[in-house]
Amino acid sequence: MMTTSINILAQRSSGVLLPVFSLPAPCGIGDLGHGAYHFIDFLKRAGQSCWQILPLGPTSADLGHSPYMSASALAGNPLLISPELLVEQGLLQSHQLAYPDFSDYTIDYRRVQDHKHYLLSLAWDAFQGPAHAGLLDDFMVAQPWVQDFGLFMALKDWHNQAAWFQWPKPLRLREKDALAAAHKELQAEVRRYCFQQYLFFEQWGRLKGYSQERGIRLVGDLPIYVALDSVDVWVNQEIFALDAETGEATHIAGVPPDYFSETGQRWGNPLYNWSSADVKVRSRLYDWWELRLRQNFQLTDILRLDHFRGFESYWSIPAQEETAINGEWLPGPGLAFFREMEQRLGEMALIAEDLGVITPEVEALRDVLGLPGMKILLFAFDYLTDNSYLPYNCPANSVIYTGTHDNETAVGWFLNPDVEWAFKKQAKRFANKTDADPASFHTDLIYLAMAAQSNLAIFPMQDLLGFGNDCRMNTPGRGEGNWLWRCAPQYINDGLADWLHELTRFFGRLPSPPLQTESIDDEHPYS
Repeated sequence: MMTTSINILAQRSSGVLLPVFSLPAPCGIGDLGHGAYHFIDFLKRAGQSCWQILPLGPTSADLGHSPYMSASALAGNPLLISPELLVEQGLLQSHQLAYPDFSDYTIDYRRVQDHKHYLLSLAWDAFQGPAHAGLLDDFMVAQPWVQDFGLFMALKDWHNQAAWFQWPKPLRLREKDALAAAHKELQAEVRRYCFQQYLFFEQWGRLKGYSQERGIRLVGDLPIYVALDSVDVWVNQEIFALDAETGEATHIAGVPPDYFSETGQRWGNPLYNWSSADVKVRSRLYDWWELRLRQNFQLTDILRLDHFRGFESYWSIPAQEETAINGEWLPGPGLAFFREMEQRLGEMALIAEDLGVITPEVEALRDVLGLPGMKILLFAFDYLTDNSYLPYNCPANSVIYTGTHDNETAVGWFLNPDVEWAFKKQAKRFANKTDADPASFHTDLIYLAMAAQSNLAIFPMQDLLGFGNDCRMNTPGRGEGNWLWRCAPQYINDGLADWLHELTRFFGRLPSPPLQTESIDDEHPYS
């Protein structure tokens, strides 16, 4: 599987970026049910090779339901479990679904969470019958991490959602007797949380199998850091930069001040003890990363490594600092880390998220590993001919995007009054256009990305549809109003698929390109 996925990165192909939670589904949020299978069929008809998603971990209201701040780096999000498939599995009855009147266009997380939890509790009750005996125990044996996750979540419920480092000291420090007592007291709740993971992985496994049958490779997203209040940090405290007594972070992640922010970005994630002098700590840190990578490659075929530069060097901020100004660069694990992971896992299909201020040392690490970097067309238009995001400057070993989940949409960028008209005019000129029409700008950018040298081109679904910034996925630095957009079912249609297929064929990005040469009499893909 990995070899095939690596080959995908080495040939001309294209794909679509759409988070699972943005899929059409009747329960107020995208899930692993029929809408996901229909989207894979759409991609197949459209001649696409890849479906890029966002991280799949559990999200929480207090962190804005960001998929990049999860309670677990290994678990799946129960909100993505399909109730429709639970009916087919015999764990729910059709009359129990009784969907409230959810919007097809945005996610109301509070209502979705209440309704999904109700349905999952019904499924848990139905699962207790003899027909399912042993299935959960087998899953827990096959995925031993899940018991730590179940206990962590049950303890958070027990402590009114307080962070683990605010729990009583014996639990905070994971004393053996305290853990044994908690397991005994909360056994039913632990198993219920493990059951939800069983459902997620069972449904995901079937979906991934279908995507492979249809020739669609899943591109996952791996955040470099994890949330402080996560089972990963609680269980593996020694591999993070924490105060040994309180469990709180001593140094946290972020990036220094730059053109975009005078005070930098203070992310708040705990840093890894990459430079620990304790051999056992370093060994356990590598073991944890191996487990994390192995788990994510079970879920997806290709992984985008978020904040790749942090593997070469990372910005370390004392936790007591209110901004990112007073941090320092420290060396990351570098090439040795990747070589060790290759020894353990074999060759990995990875994409390096190398956006922002990137040093020659980061580029050298990316290149010696042979990883494709990311090119964002919305960053290309500043009238500098050496801009690395311009289509003619993109190397074949790169992945070109019109934009990502963190950017404005293409049409939103063109309509933004803060973007200089000269930049918009330059973008149009690259597409051989002289008009000022924002409504067609998304097709201009898609045309440029398709024509670029980059082996893989990825388009956010919003850009395929020509939607504006009201459909933007995320605005970095904004705490609310993110991760809400949903793609209504009428937009995933055969007309769009056929248009995209023709454009993909025209630029030689179909999975199996035809052998005949292009005729000058062929219809233009935009006609």
